[in-house]
Amino acid sequence: MDEGGSRIRRRVSLPKRNRPSLGCIFSAPTAAELEPGDEGKEEEEMVAENRRRKTAGVLPVEVQPLLLSDSPECLVLGGGDTNPDLLRRMPTDREVGDQHNDSEVDMFGDCDSFTENFIAQVDDLEQKSMQLPEHKKHATDFATENLCSESIKNKLSITTTGNLTELQTDKHTENQSGHEGVTSEPGADLLYDVPSSQAIYFENLQNSSNDLGDHSMKERDWKSSSHNTVNEELPHNCIEQPQQNDESSSKVRTSSDMNRRKSIKDHLKSAMTGNAKAQTPIFSRSKQLKDTLLSEEINIAKKTIESSSNDLGPFYSLPSKVRDLYAQFKGIEKLYEWQHTCLTLNSVQERKNLIYSLPTSGGKTLVAEILMLQELLCCQKDVLMILPYVAIVQEKISGLSSFGIELGFFVEEYAGSKGRFPPTKRREKKSLYIATIEKGHSLVNSLIETGRIGSLGLVVVDELHMIGEGSRGATLEMTLAKILYTSKTTQIIGMSATLNNVEDLQKFLQAEYYTSQFRPVELKEYLKINDTIYEVDSKAENGMTFSRLLNYKYSDTLKKMDPDHLVALVTEVIPNYSCLVFCPSKKNCENVAEMICKFLSKEYLKHKEKEKCEVIKNLKNIGNGNLCPVLKRTIPFGVAYHHSGLTSDERKLLEEAYSTGVLCLFTCTSTLAAGVNLPARRVILRAPYVAKEFLKRNQYKQMIGRAGRAGIDTIGESILILQEKDKQQVLELITKPLENCYSHLVQEFTKGIQTLFLSLIGLKIATNLDDIYHFMNGTFFGVQQKILLKEKSLWEITVESLRYLTEKGLLQKDTIYKSEEEVQYNFHITKLGRASFKGTIDLAYCDILYRDLKKGLEGLVLESLLHLIYLTTPYDLVSQCNPDWMIYFRQFSQLSPAEQNVAAILGVSESFIGKKASGQAIRKKVDKDIVNRLYLSFVLYTLLKETNIWTVSEKFNMPRGYIQNLLTGAASFSSCVLHFCEELEEFWVYRALLVELTKKLTYCVKAELIPLMEVTGVLEGRAKQLYSAGYKSLMHLANANPEVLVRTIDHLSRRQAKRIVSSAKMLLHEKAEALQEEVEELLRLPSDFPGAVASSTDKA
Repeated sequence: MDEGGSRIRRRVSLPKRNRPSLGCIFSAPTAAELEPGDEGKEEEEMVAENRRRKTAGVLPVEVQPLLLSDSPECLVLGGGDTNPDLLRRMPTDREVGDQHNDSEVDMFGDCDSFTENFIAQVDDLEQKSMQLPEHKKHATDFATENLCSESIKNKLSITTTGNLTELQTDKHTENQSGHEGVTSEPGADLLYDVPSSQAIYFENLQNSSNDLGDHSMKERDWKSSSHNTVNEELPHNCIEQPQQNDESSSKVRTSSDMNRRKSIKDHLKSAMTGNAKAQTPIFSRSKQLKDTLLSEEINIAKKTIESSSNDLGPFYSLPSKVRDLYAQFKGIEKLYEWQHTCLTLNSVQERKNLIYSLPTSGGKTLVAEILMLQELLCCQKDVLMILPYVAIVQEKISGLSSFGIELGFFVEEYAGSKGRFPPTKRREKKSLYIATIEKGHSLVNSLIETGRIGSLGLVVVDELHMIGEGSRGATLEMTLAKILYTSKTTQIIGMSATLNNVEDLQKFLQAEYYTSQFRPVELKEYLKINDTIYEVDSKAENGMTFSRLLNYKYSDTLKKMDPDHLVALVTEVIPNYSCLVFCPSKKNCENVAEMICKFLSKEYLKHKEKEKCEVIKNLKNIGNGNLCPVLKRTIPFGVAYHHSGLTSDERKLLEEAYSTGVLCLFTCTSTLAAGVNLPARRVILRAPYVAKEFLKRNQYKQMIGRAGRAGIDTIGESILILQEKDKQQVLELITKPLENCYSHLVQEFTKGIQTLFLSLIGLKIATNLDDIYHFMNGTFFGVQQKILLKEKSLWEITVESLRYLTEKGLLQKDTIYKSEEEVQYNFHITKLGRASFKGTIDLAYCDILYRDLKKGLEGLVLESLLHLIYLTTPYDLVSQCNPDWMIYFRQFSQLSPAEQNVAAILGVSESFIGKKASGQAIRKKVDKDIVNRLYLSFVLYTLLKETNIWTVSEKFNMPRGYIQNLLTGAASFSSCVLHFCEELEEFWVYRALLVELTKKLTYCVKAELIPLMEVTGVLEGRAKQLYSAGYKSLMHLANANPEVLVRTIDHLSRRQAKRIVSSAKMLLHEKAEALQEEVEELLRLPSDFPGAVASSTDKA
């Protein structure tokens, strides 16, 4: 990397210099170098030199470097081991004659003296070398090297590839010549105007030649040296046969000397004639270099990848600009050693699938990003990156949009309700799709359906271990299995910090494996029992050794309030360093935060007091004057809680404050460990439990992996607090291996194997029983079937699943009798089945959704949004709903007649709700799911009307975080219902209605703020600030100055401002590109146009 980077810096930073004449390229020998008896020739050579200067004056501005026509034979001049014996075979007399026929006039006849002088010196040295004893040959080689460096000032290696002549300077050789006393003109840099791609190519070729020369000098075996050289640089028809030392070979050599002298002379003259005739336009090469540097470097990187060369170019096959952007945007100037090793693996160079595993904070993502940029820029293919959570998707979108703007590719978000299916097919630029697991699956389905899966060059999966976690793991497995089955050119890269049974994953993904235990910051693990702290030590007999006793004066009151000594542990770190305290539950997070603040001294209030006041002020702004009372008490001390009960705006604001050091302590749940990157100097685990379940090894490793911030901390610490009763379990926890990862494809029945079969048949990947069974054998489940299947075989499960889908009306079966004994069962998808898989509807709810939509057509109430909202309220949240009947009755009584009509259509009466609220017995049966779903619809309906989550939270006595999650789920499900309806003609009326509703649910703000909230990273609170500051549209934001934004918008860091502007520019470019696509499509002549057909017939 560094070597390639230095080459580019050297090329860019060269000062403007005058182009050297031929005289300074081919300089005459100095007096000291003339052989005895040669003094008489000096005058003749001076005359020849003047002729050469005169000739050089008529050449064009760009003198081509000795282009030897299109002949396969070429002359190699220079290099660290230039030797007459290594010259390539010269053309025959007949070939030379052919070359003369191409030139009408001998324009460079006066240069004969120069060529003769040069060849004479070469021959003279060669003769001397042959006469020297064996032990003096080494010195002769250096003499030859000196002669070449003086005759050819900048030592050019010249090679012809088609019509392209490339050349390169060997800096090492120039320095070596300088040490030997060779004087050179300071202004002569022949490579100044040479494209960087050619310079890099020639430097690599020259280094290869030098290495071969060094080997030759050491071994003194001319035959071996010649053989190595021609293998590296020469075509087979150019190989000169090794010469023997016997008498016959000497005669052959003597007889060929004249022909060789003549050939060299004729080659030089022919090349200069071609240069003189070339019609080269006169223009500024420095300007051209600046304009084309990036594209040339991409081209040379593309050639490098295609040729599977070990030379990775300037920056791992990428332009040096990429390295500069990483330094500018992320402060990364040098890669870790393991990252370099991973990027240079043969499996990576050969585009094989790869799984790599390192501890948390080891820098895994950077490797994936470099590989993605290689695919986008060099291979010109689209890339899909799959991440586990929406928040991480949005963070990655913000981080990579700047790269997309600078390097010319699109970054598209596929999360929640965002994402277009099928994705827009770009004319020139490629796309980086960043998606959640569910959206990534839908994206792959759409690419397969449209026959564009081959355009996907690379798929990167973060947190690969999630393939073994429930229904989301099953969805991830389906996605990867389809890619493996349908595209042999798509590379898959998986990464994780917690993998154990890697062999199964390797077999499934057909992948190589790389692992390292590298951490940029050392991590020390501790256990705390009572007031004693032990260090985890695998070498110790019981797995731990005594470290220290807590030295903190506790009052009786404090002991009762803080039996786990949390105050003592956090005050050792804060406020100068950051700390995370993981708690078993959300309520525990809030209680611990308040308890710690009660016992902190007043000195903590003064630390960054002004900045903390700004945080509180901004929290009030995004809550329309409302602020959580717990946060109001804890933030002045630099402490806050972090869990799913926060709104998206609150969570983002608190995370920004923590990252900048305004907040120094988070009390959080385990979800933070797998979410956005918020490292700390010390991580404390309040108890070895997550909710009521004992901690798993994978969870433990993820939590403690947050300890230690690269570039900030020199050490990271984790402390697990435990009771004596849990000691044995904890010792097993810290010593046992990571949990194995198992497929959930069959366990998640309706979200797993049945959904897979439906999509396989719908996409026509596999449509008969044998093909489907074959596909299943290639899945992760197929790899583990011997472990997972105890009672039934894979064949039996396949048959049962297909039967279930057929009975449910999602598939139809055709029986084909191939012979009397052989029967084949073919399947095709029904309209309902296609709608289900296109809408990614859980098959447990697809028939219910169809009935609800069908019933809705009988009396769809459009006077308000309530009826539509009910139809898009997620089914899976209904079971978790426990209505407050008094609130339900109060809200019901406030409905307008049209809204009450919706409830009546659904079969929910006001008398029923009133009886439930008063506790009376109810004889009439009412569907509980419909009642609960309508209650959730009331919450969403109220939220859309008021757009204030705090007000709605108070009205329904629900946590604001729960309401936020309900809103996000409804927006996502609304998008799914929209795709479901698009496949069924009878639901045409819903299509236009659901597009607008999905948009309202996604943003849930006033209409004027929606354009700003389309930008990744801009939530409601920030959108209000921007709108108030005059940034009222996407164009305003895309053209904003980040420095002005920092001064105008409260609590906006420079880094965040740059990311917002980059995201806005990216979105604006995407929209502009889509409009251009539309215009071109409208103006394009249809392929089936009658006139076009007639025209083509006439031509034929």
